[in-house]
Amino acid sequence: MHALRGIWNLALLGAKTGFRLRGRYWTWRMETAFGADRSKWPSPAARRKAAIEYGAWVGEMRRIK
Repeated sequence: MHALRGIWNLALLGAKTGFRLRGRYWTWRMETAFGADRSKWPSPAARRKAAIEYGAWVGEMRRIK
């Protein structure tokens, strides 16, 4: 259930940003999470897991307000 909430919230966030995954917001988000040097980024699987966790966190923050 946690993963589904994360994916759902990522989809909502993607819709709000027009799914421009190479746009300013997503570029900033990725650099903030993993750094500017792509050679030092974690594996794609680890990045997917982190993204789902981030989506779940976004959902929790929405529920708080």
